[in-house]
Amino acid sequence: MTRLSLHWLKLALGFVALAFCMAPVPGDVGGCGQEAQELDPETFFWSKQSIECDHCRACDLGTAACERACGNDLVQRNFPTDCVPLVHDGEVCLRALDDGGCEDYRNYMSDLSPSVPTECNFCPSGGR
Repeated sequence: MTRLSLHWLKLALGFVALAFCMAPVPGDVGGCGQEAQELDPETFFWSKQSIECDHCRACDLGTAACERACGNDLVQRNFPTDCVPLVHDGEVCLRALDDGGCEDYRNYMSDLSPSVPTECNFCPSGGR
């Protein structure tokens, strides 16, 4: 290797190292500078239920879970004990739910074994 190519290689590696050192840490990604605020459970669960109902209707799903989601009563009012999600967690979850397709909703709203998008699993020990 020539001296000039070695110099360029070192320079390139330096830029790569710099890029990795300047990247955000995992907890900073997506926060957009928001203050940490606790997620209001009733607001979140009404929004979640509304999105679920909209998708149940659009996908023509007739499960009992869809009937509950489209009902006039709030299905869930509180997070599990010791679960304190933040507003940002709720926003990410609601976006993931809204982006789900019919196949996703067949799984989410299954009466036998419902699943939850990973973005909504911020209280994993409490289940769905």
